[in-house]
This record gives sequence, structure tokens and C-alpha cells, in this order.
Amino acid sequence: MSKILVIDDERSIRNTLKDILEYEKYEVDLAEDGIKGIDKIKNAEYDIVLCDIKMPGMDGIEVLEHLTKLAPDTPVVMISGHGNIDTAVDSIKKGAFDYIEKPLDLNRLLITIRNAMDKSSLVTETKILKKKVDKKYEIIGNSEAITTVLKMADRVAPTDARVLITGANGSGKELIARRIHNQSNRSKGPFVEVNCAAIPSELIESELFGHEKGAFTSAVKQRKGKFEQANGGTLFLDEIGDMSLSAQAKVLRALQENVISRVGGDKQIKVDVRVVAATNKNLSNEIAEKHFREDLYHRLSVILIQVPTLNERLNDIPLLAKHFTKQICSEYGMPEKTITEKAFQELQKINWTGNIREFRNVIERLIILCDKEITDADVLKFAAPLK
Repeated sequence: MSKILVIDDERSIRNTLKDILEYEKYEVDLAEDGIKGIDKIKNAEYDIVLCDIKMPGMDGIEVLEHLTKLAPDTPVVMISGHGNIDTAVDSIKKGAFDYIEKPLDLNRLLITIRNAMDKSSLVTETKILKKKVDKKYEIIGNSEAITTVLKMADRVAPTDARVLITGANGSGKELIARRIHNQSNRSKGPFVEVNCAAIPSELIESELFGHEKGAFTSAVKQRKGKFEQANGGTLFLDEIGDMSLSAQAKVLRALQENVISRVGGDKQIKVDVRVVAATNKNLSNEIAEKHFREDLYHRLSVILIQVPTLNERLNDIPLLAKHFTKQICSEYGMPEKTITEKAFQELQKINWTGNIREFRNVIERLIILCDKEITDADVLKFAAPLK
């Protein structure tokens, strides 16, 4: 049952609202002034707050300012019989969901409450989904190799320094990039990923910088590129070693001047983006062979992070196996399976050329093909790497 707090110094209005809202199947708490209302917010969670503006001691605007700090996701509807346009605008600017004048129109009040409830539900759902996403990209391990990387990522995260992450395919470069974003001052902004290897060279510039209508045959409308989409957040350029030289030149300009131009357009667009790049290539070799710009490399590599292979962190295999087992069994809706110590030892003997990606696939295979307990015999039978 949804819970509503009514803060109003007039007893008749408090009681009337309580009767109406309880008839509509809401649970209602009452507070006769702002201070008592704030105390209730500190001790309980509410889906919505209805707050009068004109009250003795602490007026509704002051209460609103406190509530936006104490319960920032709780919608607050301001109500007043002494209001005007300026009061309404001030309330909305300071974070109120809506403003209703007295005498209250019952239909409007109930519609506003339903809309506020919808917003509250969306906020809750978004938080749950974000937790699920964060869980999906969680970095598991306590070996010295991965701990060193995590410490460096956490240290650089609060800054705006550009980071170049290197490492083999499947080692978890994207996870490090996401960790840097999630612990940065840009965490509330977007995290936009571009796989430079997956986009044809003739389309990479349009993908990164957008295009104007008519810029080329299939450009039927204007389109924002990834730099604009990532404004205020982080742009993750994965497999940047595969980017064309012409696109590299434009990326360099964007990093130098924080300005881009869409394909087919002359307008300069200012962008505020933190760039984190990753590659599995040896960029020193790519520079020597004239496949990668040295000046771009120096722009990207303010901080260099080398992600270890799974073979360099074999001690993490038991933790990773338990984590993936729990995750995969949950996804399949089956009871969680156990892995024997000898099975862990056999997993640690394998040469993991595909790193974490390959390891997760093997654990998934074992979960599907084995009984309640995964043994060393199962690992020898089902986890054999490609010859």
C-alpha cells in the first residue's frame, strides 16, 4: 500500500485529506507543522508528501528544501490558499513535483498523486535496474594483479584525466572503463560505448560525430553522434587501435578543443566528454607502422592501465567460478550448483587464451551439462580448450 505524508497546520484539511486518501486505499500519516513533518521523513519512507506552504515556524518552501536533501526521490506536492504564480514557480524550481491551490479540486489532487506515484515507481525501477546492471559489470577478484589495477582505476576515477586501457580480448577492459565512470564525478551522466572495430571505416566518423541531413545518400535526417550523446558523461572508445586515420584526426581535434563538427556540416559544437579508450593492440607497433597517430596516443594515454590476463590471476578462479555459477543459475532459474576443490584446481590448470569471456562460457557449459556438483572429472570432460 502506498504511503502518503500530509503536512498542514489546519486540522480540518489534514483530516479531510486523510479520509479521502484512505478511501482511495492509501496509507496516510499526518504532521501539523514542518518540523514534525521533517521528523517523520527521517524515521519513515513515503511515496509522496503533500505539504502546505503557509505554516507557522517553518513554511512549506523551507520544508521542501529539507525534503529534497533528506528524500530526494520522494515527490513533493505543494498546496496553498495564499499562493500566486511566483510561489508556484519558486516551488517547482526548488524541486516540487507540482503545486495545487486551495480550495483543493479533488479530481486534480488524485490525478496529481497518481502521476507522482508513477514517477516514484519509475525512479524505484530505475534504481533496481541500475543495481542489476552494476552487478553485471562487477569486477571479481582479490589477486595482486587485479587489485593493483582496481586501485589505479579508483584513484584516477574522480579526475577528468583520459585513460587508455590495454589488455587481451576478454580480459575485462570494458569493466574497468565502467568502474572509472561509475566512481567519477560524471557517474550521473551517460556512459556511451563505441566499438571502433565493429563499425566500417567509412561510417566511423558519422557514428562518432553525427551527420547533417543530406550529408550522404542515406542521411535522410540529422543525427547526433556519440560525442554529443556522451556530453556530460564518459565516451568509451573500445578497440581504438582499429580506428581509421581520418577518424583519428577528428578525434584528436575533439580532444584538443572540446569541439566537434557533424559530417556534412560547418557548425562547431562544444562537447564536455571524458574519453576512456581501450585496445588489445600494441599501439607502439601500430605507430611505427603508421597505422596509429602518435599525437593521438599521447592525448589518450594520460593514464595507462594494463589489464592482466586470466592466466596472470589464476588465484581468482575459485571466486570467479562461484560468482558466475550464482549468476548463471539465477538466470536459468535453477538451484545453485557447487564446485569441488579439485574442480577448481583443474580449472586453474587450463590455459585461458580467451580470458574471462572464455572462462564464463566454460562455467555455463558445466552448469548445463553437469549434475548438482561440478567435479574435477566434469572439468576434464567438458572444459577442454580448443586444440
